Amino acid sequence: MKVWKELRGWLLSIGIAFVLSLFIGIFVIQPYKVDGHSMDPTLHDKQRIYAEKWSHALGNLPDYGDIVIIDSRVDRSRNFWDDVVEHPLISLFTGDSKQEIFYVKRVIGKPGDTIEIKNGNVYRNGEELVEPYIKEKMEVTPDQKWTVPEDHIFVMGDNRNNSKDSRMIGFIPLDHVMGIKEFK
Repeated sequence: MKVWKELRGWLLSIGIAFVLSLFIGIFVIQPYKVDGHSMDPTLHDKQRIYAEKWSHALGNLPDYGDIVIIDSRVDRSRNFWDDVVEHPLISLFTGDSKQEIFYVKRVIGKPGDTIEIKNGNVYRNGEELVEPYIKEKMEVTPDQKWTVPEDHIFVMGDNRNNSKDSRMIGFIPLDHVMGIKEFK
């Protein structure tokens, strides 16, 4: 009888810890790993970072220059269930590792902004951006121009010549912003 009582106590403790871990990972803070070199020199391949998720959970708009973790599958809508099944703890049990869908990028444009690339330079609303964080000057490509729609952001990697970002995948819906990088 005493064994069952102790086992029940342990199971209750483990259950509470599991639920608390899910809550923290979905709404407060979650670790991510940088995959690739698109954020060089600011962040490096395989570097661990932590994303603050409270802003995402409340639907707040990230600031210009914030480093954000995004769900790159912009052609589908996200819901709360996605946050649950993509939690690292749940992934351990399901064996479903979807890290490659999460990109780490920098916010360049917010809703209503006009983003232009001319002669390898980035302009927001007609003003050239001063970007001391980029790895190197962008290779000159044909001029491009975008207007960021409502409830979306425009993101780019710091290694502009080696980054799959809004220039390729399109605008990022706000519900695809998984969190804002807070700690290294």
